Amino acid sequence: MEEKEFDYMNVIPLVDVMLVLLTIVLTTSTFIASGMINVSLPKASNENREVLKNQTITISKEGTIYFNSIAMTLYDLKNTVQNLDRETPIIIRADRDIRLQIFVDVLDVINNSGFKKVAIQTEKE
Repeated sequence: MEEKEFDYMNVIPLVDVMLVLLTIVLTTSTFIASGMINVSLPKASNENREVLKNQTITISKEGTIYFNSIAMTLYDLKNTVQNLDRETPIIIRADRDIRLQIFVDVLDVINNSGFKKVAIQTEKE
């Protein structure tokens, strides 16, 4: 009987196995990222520690400033943020058609107050 030489290597089983592994990895990482895997967290002695909540500053198209959906002036905003912890994350949502000066004034209040965790919310194109 004559042996036949290999002209090519059959990679279909390898591709099948790799696709299954890729599916398992992507599914697991999705559960971990979204926190859907139930975990019993350990307890610590400082359970009364306050969790810092994101604070949102919104600037409407008309130039009205809102702090957590409450309309206020720039002066009121300055007084309000003075009472917050400096580690509090602040998200600025500004309409794309506002005057640049209003945005700079709000950002100046936040920076002068000493906040380091400041983000500008945008939409993906």
